[in-house]
Amino acid sequence: MNTRHIISLLMENEAGALSRVVGLFSARGYNIDALSVAPTEDATLSRLTIVTHGDDDVIEQITKQLNKLIEVVKVTDLNNSRFVERELMLIKIRATIKEREELCRLVEIYRGSVVDISSKTCTIELTGTTGKLDSFMENLPKDSILETVRTGATGIGRGERMLKI
Repeated sequence: MNTRHIISLLMENEAGALSRVVGLFSARGYNIDALSVAPTEDATLSRLTIVTHGDDDVIEQITKQLNKLIEVVKVTDLNNSRFVERELMLIKIRATIKEREELCRLVEIYRGSVVDISSKTCTIELTGTTGKLDSFMENLPKDSILETVRTGATGIGRGERMLKI
């Protein structure tokens, strides 16, 4: 079954390391749905989070191939146990003054924030699971969405589960 997986890995914080990871995916025809990377508490390491789809065999193959890259220190498929997932979205919405009250109620229901406002637009910040962000967008009039920026999902293991060396 082709399911969504969040793969998290630690890699050396070096020029070209990200390029080699992405190249591994493209060379084998695997798609990356979302990708985020940033330094960790250890300045020599970066944490890379990749959202992809595949059956168990494909995900196992991806994990094995990632582990072969010299810059990759550790790889984990967060789907193998409980994890917390979040995504950030900034969405610019057409909203006249009379439409704002209804929009603000919707933003409050989804626990978002208005981060910018003009006479004709509102920009909303919303965090949550990918499903929550999708649901928010589905509840907006389609012609009201002017621009959307999403980070893609990132995740961390629950409880004592950690990706550390």
